[in-house]
Amino acid sequence: MATFEWPLSVKGDNILWKLPENIRLNDNIIVREDEYAVFLRDGKAMAYIDRPDRYALTSLNVPYVGKIVEFLTGFRQGAEVFYLAKKPFEAKFGSKQPYPFRDRDFGIVNLRLFGEFRWKIKEPANFINQFVGTENLATGAQIEERIREQMVVAMFDGLGEMKERGIQVLDLAANLLEIEQIVLAKTKPHFDPYGLEIQKISGLYITLPEEVQKAVDARASMTVTGTGYMQYQSAQAMREAANNPSGGAGAGVGVGAGIAMGYQMAGQMQPTQPGAPPPPMVSGKPCVKCGIVVPTGQKFCGSCGATQEGQPCPKCKAAVPAGQKFCGSCGTPIG
Repeated sequence: MATFEWPLSVKGDNILWKLPENIRLNDNIIVREDEYAVFLRDGKAMAYIDRPDRYALTSLNVPYVGKIVEFLTGFRQGAEVFYLAKKPFEAKFGSKQPYPFRDRDFGIVNLRLFGEFRWKIKEPANFINQFVGTENLATGAQIEERIREQMVVAMFDGLGEMKERGIQVLDLAANLLEIEQIVLAKTKPHFDPYGLEIQKISGLYITLPEEVQKAVDARASMTVTGTGYMQYQSAQAMREAANNPSGGAGAGVGVGAGIAMGYQMAGQMQPTQPGAPPPPMVSGKPCVKCGIVVPTGQKFCGSCGATQEGQPCPKCKAAVPAGQKFCGSCGTPIG
């Protein structure tokens, strides 16, 4: 007769622990408050103990562990026993493959999902049958990896429902809490066959491809600043050129982008007529007769032919243009 228990020295944060030797009739087994003890034969869970106590596996305590005693009676090679932890576990998940999300504006967008969740063993028999008996997983690390994979499947299922509701890529960030609750509701059919319960989902993070993220950022910037697409692109070109450390080539690009932007802004500020060239800029003085600008150094008006040379007033000495009969300054007649 031997006594078996899950040693505290190897318990820690482990999900399960297998007794190193088979248990037999008349042996004793200790089950603590935070443990299950599951008995297996031929890879199938036959019974389990979920109440803390010290159990003597004899015919004397049939009312307490009758099924286990019946299971062990006449079974010469004994039975395998697994201890399982009752406490909840915290874990993280992340999609190895992207989820193709069809968006009205951006087309097919490959999303990647990351998050955290809390889970616990709810049905120890189902847990052992699925992970140990069916999938032949022997370690806690293997089981945790399988649980994370199923968590991603549930996430994809939840995103599919959100997509059917018409949600777009730009709406995902504002609906993360709702997505978490939808996925949490969908975990029950995914995890019940494994004897698991997902208690909480948190820290959900959905990443977009780099090119889609840039397009989203550009749209947000244009909305905030009220600029058009071409204006935004020109401003981005100036910024990238200014940050380009490639020496003269970068400086040239920056100058060119700045000039282009300057012309574009000037054109938007001044009204233009299609097909009409801008009037030439002429320096000079108005004609003394018709008022047309006469270029500096020209003696006659190119429009009316009037001479632009005059004579001094005999009284005030002010310049009197040719053809005038009175001084425009003092009114003295010009002979």
